[in-house]
Amino acid sequence: MGGRKSTVWLFIASILALIVAPLPVGGVTNAPDVSALTNLYTSLNSPSQLTGWNASGGDPCGQSWKGVSCSGSAVTTIKLPGLGLTGSLGYQLSSLSSLTFLDMSNNNIQSTIPYQLPPNVTHLNLAGNSFSDVLPYSISELTSLNYLNVSHNSLSGQVSDIFGKLLNLYTLDLSFNSFSQNLPSSFSSLSNLSMLFVQNNQLSGPINLLSSLPLIDLNIENNDFTGWVPTEFQSNPNFKTGGNAFNTGPAPPPPPYTPPPPSHKPVSGHNTSGNPRNISPNSKSPPGLLKDQNTDKGGLASGVIAGIAIAGILVAVAVVFIIVFFFWRSPRRKHVEEEVKTGASLSPHPSFTAKVAKESTEPKIKASSPVITLKPPPSERHKTNGDKGTGNNSATKRSKIPITAIAYSIADLQVATNSFSQENLIGEGALGRVYKAEFPNGKTLAVKKMDNSALSIQKDEDFLEIVSNMSRLRHPNITELVGYCTEHGQCLLVYEYFGNGTLHDILHFTDDSCKRLTWNSRVRIALGTARALEYLHEVCMPSVVHRNFKSANILLDDELNPHLSDCGIAAFNPSSERQVSTQMLGSFGYSAPEYAMSGIYTVKSDVYSFGVVMLELLTGRKPLDSSRSRSEQSLVRWATPQLHDIDALSKMVDQALKGIYPAKSLSRFADIIALCVQPEPEFRPPMSEVVQALVRLMQRASLNKRRSGDEVGASYRQSDHDPSDLSI
Repeated sequence: MGGRKSTVWLFIASILALIVAPLPVGGVTNAPDVSALTNLYTSLNSPSQLTGWNASGGDPCGQSWKGVSCSGSAVTTIKLPGLGLTGSLGYQLSSLSSLTFLDMSNNNIQSTIPYQLPPNVTHLNLAGNSFSDVLPYSISELTSLNYLNVSHNSLSGQVSDIFGKLLNLYTLDLSFNSFSQNLPSSFSSLSNLSMLFVQNNQLSGPINLLSSLPLIDLNIENNDFTGWVPTEFQSNPNFKTGGNAFNTGPAPPPPPYTPPPPSHKPVSGHNTSGNPRNISPNSKSPPGLLKDQNTDKGGLASGVIAGIAIAGILVAVAVVFIIVFFFWRSPRRKHVEEEVKTGASLSPHPSFTAKVAKESTEPKIKASSPVITLKPPPSERHKTNGDKGTGNNSATKRSKIPITAIAYSIADLQVATNSFSQENLIGEGALGRVYKAEFPNGKTLAVKKMDNSALSIQKDEDFLEIVSNMSRLRHPNITELVGYCTEHGQCLLVYEYFGNGTLHDILHFTDDSCKRLTWNSRVRIALGTARALEYLHEVCMPSVVHRNFKSANILLDDELNPHLSDCGIAAFNPSSERQVSTQMLGSFGYSAPEYAMSGIYTVKSDVYSFGVVMLELLTGRKPLDSSRSRSEQSLVRWATPQLHDIDALSKMVDQALKGIYPAKSLSRFADIIALCVQPEPEFRPPMSEVVQALVRLMQRASLNKRRSGDEVGASYRQSDHDPSDLSI
């Protein structure tokens, strides 16, 4: 009987153990990881192949989600290769702070590689997909990365200079894409790189910067590399060079006035450096014999040294003369001195002008140059005329990148714009007017007719050069340059058309803006335009400074996604930065202090203008409004002191929102504005940091939306009930 009772109790204990077993302590996955995986799942179009995955939450670590592995409650590995996945990778991968291994290779994932990548990933494999555009700048912050594979995609443009911090990178595979131009200089910092594959691209230039790397495998086949193959690679059996244009002749001589390296073998009495005067103290050769062997060489060396010394003195004198000459004659130098003096007299803080002058030394040159410096040699200038085909070919020869924009005829554009009639006029700026163009095929575009008197360029080839550079700017939040025209002395640009108008119009001239621009819409518009500026500043090489960033240049599509216009157009008149016209008066409210004082405009000036646009989104006010009282006419001057006062901040919010916004999101939004509109340029953040801050707002927005099942945010007046539910 006792044995039967023991058996019963053992059976009951076993049942209880089975019930408790599926509930391990700490098995619930971290909320940010769940949010990131559900966003990834929906961005991949909720594929049935991902068994166990759920679009409405779940427990990836406690349940069985295909390809997902965890450590405790944190997701550490995602392996989903070869599953035929489509869609995109979403925008929340950066929330996976514990993820170290991500393999999404051999699928059909499209769009761009997202800026939001797992910050601590060590193995990142995105090969064999359909990713396009460029490598995101955020890769530069993945300092733990030791394996990166983006091969067999449709990536293009120059390989961004983003590898300076990736000191742990062991394998890098960029092969089978459409990368072009020279290798980035930051490749030389990859001190642990052992395997590099860049075959089947359109890369060009020399490969000397790779010679110092500890490469075991190197494949550079089927590119346009030139120059000489470094001797360090010639004995490497895993070095593949076919399909390039390397020079097979003798290596170039050493630089002028540099003694040639010794070609003789060291003999007894010589050290390994080949210096005949360094005689080994243990040498047993007779001194007389050593003297006889080296007399001629020593005399020759003395002559070479004397010649080098004289030549060095002459060169130094010439260099000093040239520097003094250009310092004395250069109008730009004189102009800069005048600007600094002017700034010093206007600045309320004596140290401010010095800071601006110091910071802007290099960026100022970059900002006042054309967008991408591709100046052709004079011998090629005559090859370009107004003909469409010739213009395209010439631009191609100079930049090695064809103009992807369409060459329109003036007749076609006249028909599409009703002869540039007043009825078709939709905008006007400092460089020309914009017309709505309706083509016979039903396509609607926007045509900017440039005012020749406002342009600094004189020749068609200069226009085509800038168009070539502008046609290479590709980003989902940048208005695409569709075409151009240079016939009959006219300069016209053809862009995408967005019928929803500009952000400026919706904020300031539309009665139902509260219905169209919810708080989430405003944050999304800020994020999209921030990404556009991040692309221009930190992905394009060299950086592109917009120089006219304002809400009137932010176009909105039917889903209220922002598209930044006039990118690169400042190159048509780079010398106009100090000129003032009536058309530019409306931009003064966006101008950074350093520009107002000295005409200096850099990427940090764009950041300031972005902060002003964020203030417009927050308050619904214009940057300058003469109809208000004097203390409130300047939006920045009025709003900045109140950005960190929660009570004052609530009174600043656009009344069109009717109080429907989350309190914490509002505060964080204001914090970003305060950083962007700081008077000192060096204290403003780069756009990549602004993007990350706004991404965090969007991530919290999606989490809150899933919690409440309603539009993100609640009335500011309700914030005292449950502040945690209102945070974005």
